Amino acid sequence: MFFNFMDELRAAGISASLKEHLVLLEALQKDVIQRSPEEFYYLSRATFVKDEGLLDRFDQVFSKVFKGIETSYGTQEEDIPLDWLKAVAEKYLSEEEMEKINSLGSWDEIMETLKERLEEQQKRHEGGSKWIGTGGTSPYGNSGYNPEGVRIGGEGGQKKAIKVWDKREFQNLDNSKLLGTRNIKVALRRLRKFAREGAADELDIDRTINGTAKQGWLDIHMRPERHNAVKLLLFLDVGGSMDPFIKLCEELFSAATTEFKNLEFFYFHNCPYEGLWKDNRRRFSERTNTWDVLHKYGHDYKLIFVGDASMSPYEITHPGGSVEHFNEEAGVTWMHRLTNTYPAAAWLNPVPEKQWGYSQSVKIIRELMNDRMYPLTVDGLSDAMKELTRKQG
Repeated sequence: MFFNFMDELRAAGISASLKEHLVLLEALQKDVIQRSPEEFYYLSRATFVKDEGLLDRFDQVFSKVFKGIETSYGTQEEDIPLDWLKAVAEKYLSEEEMEKINSLGSWDEIMETLKERLEEQQKRHEGGSKWIGTGGTSPYGNSGYNPEGVRIGGEGGQKKAIKVWDKREFQNLDNSKLLGTRNIKVALRRLRKFAREGAADELDIDRTINGTAKQGWLDIHMRPERHNAVKLLLFLDVGGSMDPFIKLCEELFSAATTEFKNLEFFYFHNCPYEGLWKDNRRRFSERTNTWDVLHKYGHDYKLIFVGDASMSPYEITHPGGSVEHFNEEAGVTWMHRLTNTYPAAAWLNPVPEKQWGYSQSVKIIRELMNDRMYPLTVDGLSDAMKELTRKQG
């Protein structure tokens, strides 16, 4: 290899020995440089040229020998798609190899090790078993395999991460969505307590007729509009795992806003913590303190959570378990506060009920709700409304 190059160098008066030729080949074999024409030029020049006066001759020889074969290959760095890395990991890790990969241990050990490796790591890694990277067996990174770790960015594939660090973008639910079925509204109407409150802006026909008959002239009587007096708090999960259920949740949201005059809604991500929000585009800049919600809305409000309850169990049980921020108090603490303040509470889960037993987080949320978790179906809605009515008063 490159014998023609060496012969041309010798013909130009540059001493090119066989030893220097072998040194050049060894450097290429050990990937001392990136595979680009420019870096090969500097490597070969450093190998063969010992006198600055010979640089011009070397340039002429290099241009003559390698003329026409320079390309852009290797000169521009290209990002390898994450799904390529994921496919490689899934292809070459057998079930036996996966079983040999052990977890680092408890939550505290995993998070402490992550802190140490963040301080030590200097560059990007892939396919490894220790550093933060992609496509390997390390407990930190994404697109690889580990029985228990921290996913940082990327797409969730194994569903085994105890914590996810990622920035999410969510859309607000549309309360003007036309319902594909009237069944949801019919089910919500079970939760009703009619009352006439507020300004008298509706004609009272019976009193008007009676008054006119007694007085002998038109005696008009008005009354407040009759409406559903039930007060409802609606907490909506907008986590990524809820994406398949957006249409169903929009139908529920639309029905609830038309059926309940006293309705307040808030969004949360996976599990309620110290902050809630009403606009997903401003969920960081315009948050509502959960304590303010607990103090503002009285015990007579009914509370309905809507979410799949699918997350890492640590997001519920541990401080710092949240995906997007460090929560000072565990999700379980906030769930206790909410259900104690609003004893008439229910959780609507869009995931089919037969699948609930496969998720540890669903089991935990169901326990926190004292088994008041219902499927987001017509029958499930009816049962949830009955439960909230039973708790009423």
